[in-house]
Amino acid sequence: MATVSADRDAVRLSVVIPVYNEAENVIPLLDEIEAALAAHGPFEVVFVDDASDDDTAARLAPRIAASAGGNPVRLVRHVQRSGQSAAVRTGVKAARGTWIATLDGDGQNDPADIPALLARSGEADTPLMVGGLRRKRRDTWSKRAASRFANGLRQAMLRDGCADTGCGLKLFRRDAFLDLPYFGAMHRFLPALFRAHGHPVAYVPVNHRPRQRGASKYTNLRRGLIGVVDLLGVFWLQRRTRLSPAVEER
Repeated sequence: MATVSADRDAVRLSVVIPVYNEAENVIPLLDEIEAALAAHGPFEVVFVDDASDDDTAARLAPRIAASAGGNPVRLVRHVQRSGQSAAVRTGVKAARGTWIATLDGDGQNDPADIPALLARSGEADTPLMVGGLRRKRRDTWSKRAASRFANGLRQAMLRDGCADTGCGLKLFRRDAFLDLPYFGAMHRFLPALFRAHGHPVAYVPVNHRPRQRGASKYTNLRRGLIGVVDLLGVFWLQRRTRLSPAVEER
């Protein structure tokens, strides 16, 4: 169990990155995050290792030690593989920041886009979630086609207003996220869940890059079969969610 400092407000932003067997990507990605956020501190970077069996943790160890006294780099590890949504939630629970930025551990999300999401969160309408919309997918044709179909089906059922819910680059308030119902694959439905709970959502166009190192952990068939079941579950949740009434204390 990760311990969290009582001085949570000292860190405005926590960058949470779920990883599984991404030893080749974690250091290049960390370098990019630190460069992108150098003028936006204080911040921390929280890697959540979903029971990798490569040397992901060993690669991070020197940087964790070297970060003492600066912007912390932390590692939380699952003892057994639990999936991306579980890893995101573990990272958010361990995080010290008021705001959480998430991005995938494969290097395809561009950390240079995080400041644009932060800027959007500070505007007058104060969205509690800012999602990235990938301008141009740098994936195989089959992945792009599967995503277009899934996004179209999801929007038809959930009407969440998001054209690219699968983008891993997102920014949201920690407390609002932890107030959502948790289930496997919830990370793919965050815009719908935030909106169902009355939280404003906004979107920012972001960059997307081809994978340079390592291999994808998903197949279109597996993701599609699981996604249909999850979609039906979120549809039910959306229709059953009732917002708490306003209250006042006298």
